[in-house]
Amino acid sequence: MDLMTAHYFKAANAQKPLAFDKTKPFEPQRAAIEEAYIKLLKMPERQTSVPFEIEYEKQDNEEYDEIRFRMETEPGFYVPAHLLLPKRREVGKKLPVVICLQGHSTGMHISLGRPIYQNDEKTIAGDRDFALQAVRRGYAAIAMEQRGLGELKTGVPDGQGCHQMAMQALMVGHTLLGERVHDVRCLVENLGQFEELDTGRVGIMGNSGGGTTSYHAAGVISGITAVLTSCAFNRYDASILSMYHCACNYIPGILNYMEMPDLAVLIAPRPLLIVSGREDTIFPLEAAKRGFATVEEIYEAAGAPQNCRMIVGEGGHRFYAKDAWPIFEEMI
Repeated sequence: MDLMTAHYFKAANAQKPLAFDKTKPFEPQRAAIEEAYIKLLKMPERQTSVPFEIEYEKQDNEEYDEIRFRMETEPGFYVPAHLLLPKRREVGKKLPVVICLQGHSTGMHISLGRPIYQNDEKTIAGDRDFALQAVRRGYAAIAMEQRGLGELKTGVPDGQGCHQMAMQALMVGHTLLGERVHDVRCLVENLGQFEELDTGRVGIMGNSGGGTTSYHAAGVISGITAVLTSCAFNRYDASILSMYHCACNYIPGILNYMEMPDLAVLIAPRPLLIVSGREDTIFPLEAAKRGFATVEEIYEAAGAPQNCRMIVGEGGHRFYAKDAWPIFEEMI
């Protein structure tokens, strides 16, 4: 290990004042972690109302109807999204919702299963067409763009897509992850604008960067009722800190207070499904298992040990639809 990495690991391995302790009362720990986390995440100012602007509606697909809309999540800044409604739906019956977040890719069209750019088909082949998977199972599915990707990518040359925006966000007092969480919050808190949707049953899912946003958003947004995070859950010290990762994964100062698994105290007792790949080299399985042990302690303390699950796919950094969906559907 080089000198600088060793230096940061020393700091990361120091005792964390907000690390979950199963011997202490649950609620005071939850409140303390929430207070610190909100400050560290540095989200934009909360919006009391975010009207959805419908851009078009289409009914030409045999499996679903589609509504393209956008949200003004900050003054003058719009986030695009697509709502898919299954054709075979009961009139007047509200549908449970699954918010589908793509990871680091060319955009939300991956979640819709629509290749546009070179190598998109290969990306989709890793079970990443989440919105199609959800709508085919009878859910309303929402694919929304994440900042730094797709239609919201920067025009500045940037090999990873997110690096420049992550640095820009820091310059104005935000984190890019916090901005992404804020956009999800705007979506969830305003879903009632679509009369077809059951706002009391709102799942969120994503792989890699989409899984990161899903997990971190659920700690802030109480309206999310079930969470699936794939190839994104780990310990910060074993993944984000110890190897190269995209800049959108970083929350400045968080290791002074807590580890990634400790954030599950903000999700419990709501259902949480963690998906890992046995051969995932950037979110190592053994560290994910150690992190999940903390999650199990948290859910035990919250009185809902049955509501957290972990599954391991026999492969690398991708989604595992056949393994994950049967369990996630039980949770939604």
